[in-house]
Amino acid sequence: MNLLLQSLKTLIGLFPLTLQGSICLLASAGALSIFGYGEMDLIVFALAICALAILIFCLFNTVAVGVVLQRKIRQQINQQSNTSKRIEVEAGFPNETGFTLNALNYVPLVRLHWQIVYPDKLETRIRSALDGSLYEEVIPEKRCLSNKIIRQFSVFDVLGFCRFTWRQSQDASIRALPQVNTIKQLPLLRSLTAEDGIPSPTGEPEGDRMEIRPYAPGDSVKNIMWKVFARNRQLNVRLPENSVFQSNRTIAYLLSSKNDEAAAAIARVALESGALGEDWRFGADGSDSACASLDEALDKVAQSRALDQAHDYGLETFLQREGALGGTHCIVFASALDYPWLAALKETISRFGVQFSLVLASDGLATRAEPHLWQKLLLRDMDGIAGTAPNPAISAESGPNRQIRDLLTDVGQLVESTLIIDRRTGAGFDQHLRRI
Repeated sequence: MNLLLQSLKTLIGLFPLTLQGSICLLASAGALSIFGYGEMDLIVFALAICALAILIFCLFNTVAVGVVLQRKIRQQINQQSNTSKRIEVEAGFPNETGFTLNALNYVPLVRLHWQIVYPDKLETRIRSALDGSLYEEVIPEKRCLSNKIIRQFSVFDVLGFCRFTWRQSQDASIRALPQVNTIKQLPLLRSLTAEDGIPSPTGEPEGDRMEIRPYAPGDSVKNIMWKVFARNRQLNVRLPENSVFQSNRTIAYLLSSKNDEAAAAIARVALESGALGEDWRFGADGSDSACASLDEALDKVAQSRALDQAHDYGLETFLQREGALGGTHCIVFASALDYPWLAALKETISRFGVQFSLVLASDGLATRAEPHLWQKLLLRDMDGIAGTAPNPAISAESGPNRQIRDLLTDVGQLVESTLIIDRRTGAGFDQHLRRI
């Protein structure tokens, strides 16, 4: 069905007359046949002949200019492909691609227009320079990564009767990163991991004081065992064991879905702000390998949005390749409102002995506003304490927020921690839906 629609669109594009031109052709030919020749009405005859002459002139002029321009633009694109640099753009902002063409000032009644059709979600604007040349400007709606650009060129007359359209491919690398909006930084997305697999009950990075050794210069006086010193006159110290340490092995993964642009933006902020720590590995759906450099990780963030067909779930393969064992902390970035990966994620969590943290992202969450001063003085909060303001949390009234609560119910007990980020406002919420 898709192939049939593409073929139909291609055939329609090859037809040089527009809807307005087809109506003009049928009306002129019908008037000439019925009234011009049939009724011998000379006025209708003259008007119909003039309309057909203008239509034919526009048709041949448009097609001739289009054929010449098609060959010229193909040569120019081939030259620019050999010398073009990588196009770096960001979603939501106008960016120049470096592609320029000369304006058709020497051809009357003909205009040139083009737009990028691959990758999709790229709004194309054509600007005029002072020297009369046309340069290309794009505003990406979503992230993407591609090694080719397909443009659709259209040469049309000013009356709108005829159009000559063709597509031209260019070998050029383009990377569009997701828009981060108001999100500037994130909390350190690492957790304390037990060295022996048993975290300290107190949550402190040091365990009980179990190690005993002779006193050495620089040891704290508080650690000296004075009772032992009173018996045998030997200075010994008791030091805490390092039963808990800050994990240096952090791996992160971006799960793709239909509405995952906010999750990709959060992953980008985490990478650029260093929230993953010093030693990390990053992967995403749509890529076969992990990386440890910022530029490669941003490529994977942009590539996680599928252009041709949907990406497969790849977290389990990523963990197998990274050799994820106990002591590894895996941070998963995903959408808070679209989660076709839920069943596969729960199965992955049950298979691997890895500590998981889930970072959910959305482009709009309804929150309970902080009460005004008169409300604090006259009303009581839910705990019955007058004059205290509740901690702003996610409201459960709207549909999207109910989806988030359902998702937290499914996976909240399976992961170590959950963080929810609203890209529109930059606000963060914990696993209890309280604002951080």
